[in-house]
Amino acid sequence: MAENPLKQLASHGQSVWLDFIRRELVTGGGLARLVSDDGLAGLTSNPAIFEKAMGGGNEYAGAIRALRADRLDAMALYETLAIEDIRGAADVMRGVYDTSAAGDGYVSLEVSPFLAHDTAGTIAEAHRLWAAVARPNLMIKVPATSAGLPAIEALLADGINVNVTLLFARSVYEQVAARHIAALERRAGEGKPVAHIASVASFFVSRIDSVIDALPDRNIDPLRGKVAIANAKLAYEGFTRLYSGTGWNKLAHLGAQPQRLLWASTGTKNAAYRDVLYVEELIGPQTVNTLPPATLDAFRDHGRCRASLAEDLPGARATLAALAAAGVSLDAVTGKLLEDGVKLFADAFDKLLKAVESARAAA
Repeated sequence: MAENPLKQLASHGQSVWLDFIRRELVTGGGLARLVSDDGLAGLTSNPAIFEKAMGGGNEYAGAIRALRADRLDAMALYETLAIEDIRGAADVMRGVYDTSAAGDGYVSLEVSPFLAHDTAGTIAEAHRLWAAVARPNLMIKVPATSAGLPAIEALLADGINVNVTLLFARSVYEQVAARHIAALERRAGEGKPVAHIASVASFFVSRIDSVIDALPDRNIDPLRGKVAIANAKLAYEGFTRLYSGTGWNKLAHLGAQPQRLLWASTGTKNAAYRDVLYVEELIGPQTVNTLPPATLDAFRDHGRCRASLAEDLPGARATLAALAAAGVSLDAVTGKLLEDGVKLFADAFDKLLKAVESARAAA
């Protein structure tokens, strides 16, 4: 039998994470099977994922009834349920964390999207969640807003693993990487360990093509389905430059891990494109691809592996130059996507709290 394509990705230096969580997946053995059968190496969550999990069906009804006597409000009840799920998932992934020497096996939990523009609030909540979950293979997700950037550096300097989310622009990604390196340099300068601090930069992909595809200008027809991949490839080129040279090598000598690029939003939203497009075209060393369940299943079934990420960088630059020549500002597109992403997560969090409140009232 041919090797599972998901497992083949590891031979190219790429880790597969799952962009999904719900209680039954963790407690029913599904997550453990994904680890053993597919080589799954991590898991990510966000408010929209928790909203679908807790707002649909009766999966959490028993747990909510069991907490009736605590008289928790909707926020506290959500956090209690979410932390239990995250702990359970982290425990399932702990074997991966241990055998990979803290390179993989992480589970991500996001700070409240209501804090996206509050640096001090983000830092405080991240510390609180880190202490509450109390697992070394936790990552705290923080959005790459202007307020999020200093919070990211502060948290890394404090020894907290961070998943930087809602990255669309290469310029912002490079600021995030610089913050990561600065935090590790600060720790090293203070004589603190850096070897077990992990971070990923979640760079969103398909949402960029969704915006470009919706533009009516026929001049960009040859660029449709190509801009997001070109943008990601050039971000990776930046990664290879930033995590090399004398400065980084000093940290690496102390055991520091690079902040890997994590490809997010990799489900194909345009039915005209191959359903594993944003997996097959972004395969390369020291990267992560976090896949929604449908994309994970599709790649297992018919994915094709090749070292695609470093292919045709001149072509990637030409694609983005042609976009600019057509009068489309990629900076404007990515800036709007960040703004919209924060709002989408905040809206999902509102819906999540309402769903939890309804379930609490029913219980």
